[in-house]
Amino acid sequence: QVQLVESGGGLVQAGGSLRLSCAASGRTFSSYAMGWFRQAPGKEREFVAAIGWSGGNTYYADSVKGRFTISRDNAKTVYLQMNSLKSEDTAVYYCAADRYGRGVLSTPSTYDYWGQGTQVTVSS
Repeated sequence: QVQLVESGGGLVQAGGSLRLSCAASGRTFSSYAMGWFRQAPGKEREFVAAIGWSGGNTYYADSVKGRFTISRDNAKTVYLQMNSLKSEDTAVYYCAADRYGRGVLSTPSTYDYWGQGTQVTVSS
């Protein structure tokens, strides 16, 4: 079993930066691919970024490419560095863990474990 806890959300002005963290419990965390998703009010959960188990492969949604960076330290923490934030980035951000590594990392149903989410609000 893996438990995920996000932190680092908050209120920031447009153009600012935030770094989200996702702390994981469980012995096998280092073998899981990890992803970040977000959900704005009235919208479906959408893919933001993902990182392979080794940290060597990263994937981004077009909307955040060049502004967000996903990383992991395999000390059971995954990060999402968010720069040049825009009002449309406002959402609850969730981290997720892919235990089996058989699905598409941009699809929510691929993931087996989810955190409770952290709110990011970008004021314009």
